[in-house]
Amino acid sequence: MLPAPSLGISTVLKERSPIPLLGLQSSSTWFEGLTAEVAAGLVYAAADIIVVIDRNAIVREVLYPSGDLAEEFPPPAAWTGKPWMHAVGADGHAKLQEMLDGSPGQPRWRHLNFLSHAGASIALLCTVVRVGHGDQTILLGRDMRAMSGLQQRLVQAQQSLERDYGKLRDAEARYRVLFKTAAEPIMILDAASHRVLEANPAASQLLTRPDGRSTRPLVDLFVPTDRPQLEGLLQQVRTQGGTQQAELTLAGESKACVVAATLFRQQSASLILVRLDGEAQVHDAGKRNPLLNLIERAPDAFVVTDPAGRIQAANTTFLDLAEIARADQVLGESLDRWLGRPGIDLDVLLGNLRQHGSVRLFATRLRGEFGALVDVEVSAALISEGATGRLGFAIRDVGARLPGPTREVTGTGRSVEQLTQLIGRVPLKDLVREATDLIERLCIEAALELTTDNRAAAAEMLGLSRQSLYVKLRRYGLGDLAGNGEEA
Repeated sequence: MLPAPSLGISTVLKERSPIPLLGLQSSSTWFEGLTAEVAAGLVYAAADIIVVIDRNAIVREVLYPSGDLAEEFPPPAAWTGKPWMHAVGADGHAKLQEMLDGSPGQPRWRHLNFLSHAGASIALLCTVVRVGHGDQTILLGRDMRAMSGLQQRLVQAQQSLERDYGKLRDAEARYRVLFKTAAEPIMILDAASHRVLEANPAASQLLTRPDGRSTRPLVDLFVPTDRPQLEGLLQQVRTQGGTQQAELTLAGESKACVVAATLFRQQSASLILVRLDGEAQVHDAGKRNPLLNLIERAPDAFVVTDPAGRIQAANTTFLDLAEIARADQVLGESLDRWLGRPGIDLDVLLGNLRQHGSVRLFATRLRGEFGALVDVEVSAALISEGATGRLGFAIRDVGARLPGPTREVTGTGRSVEQLTQLIGRVPLKDLVREATDLIERLCIEAALELTTDNRAAAAEMLGLSRQSLYVKLRRYGLGDLAGNGEEA
């Protein structure tokens, strides 16, 4: 049962000015003999806030049918007898005046921002209704905070989707560059029919028939005696997965090449990536050193360099992180080309290796050929001494790790864990300045939280003047200072 509405609103409604009931069927039947008390009850049930405004735009009465708004807004006595502009934010003055000046028979719902007792803005959906013969106006408002929260979550979800789409487009662009510029023929086959679905330019030249009008199947590229072996290779990849390879002879050229096939899935479909390499040799995984085979297939990148940091060997994972298509493209190159800041991080690693023999969990970044940046941790060891020594680097991608439970700071600040991770990457004076800002922001947020956003009490708790507190709130982007008279 609703609490009894204010008698003041009942008095306003007793003047019997007709309330528009546009479009309501049989309005004369249902509302015949409607008393002022019943009309006030209807108004009380239909709104979360009720404001009575007289012809001079002075607030005469305020009611809070919603208990939530009663806790957020000042007491009714704080608004009574004052112009309506004190209750509405500066951005809503023009809207409310337009609503008050509008046609009485066509009420419109508009969004208005009301000021809470803490100075924050609360969005309400409002309309005005003219009643009585004294030009009294009743403003009815509905709490839209729940809807605003849903809209904000929708916007955040949309932004997250757009970021994910951007990452997918970037990944596709890198894939296209690698696929189109690779010197070796690369094809993507349907695992069931062995039909060529996509081929890079090098493979298209091989698949095109001499007349140039059509393409030929993959098996036609090899001599007839090797075609059953190719079919068996593709069937083995389809059933066993992984990467399988065989040495076959190209038709017409009598030239041996290595065919490497790898199974992968895309949108519930099984596909096979086929590479042709005329210079590589087939490796029997069963005859290789098991440790070398493990390093080659490891999810972490492994690199072997000479004492000067020039690469002598690298596994497939490093090639993927560095966005390199072939292993021979990195041989003889300095690791400094991809690892960390040029001329800084690698020199630090080499100096520690010469002094201590090993380095653990050195945080830096790895740069790809096409601009990709990956956060990595490097552990390294000196394999042998002297001018012919070797250095081994284990590089782990840590960019995909889920962050731990840290307290985030609003605005542009960093968490404490993020600041500690910047040691060695940015100058000390920048770290000290950012740490000072972080501590100051945390103290202000804690004070506001303890005082329930009472800024006067928060300033006293922090030992600041209210003007200084507002300066710091504006600096860190805390709170909603729009339309706050105290700030002015």
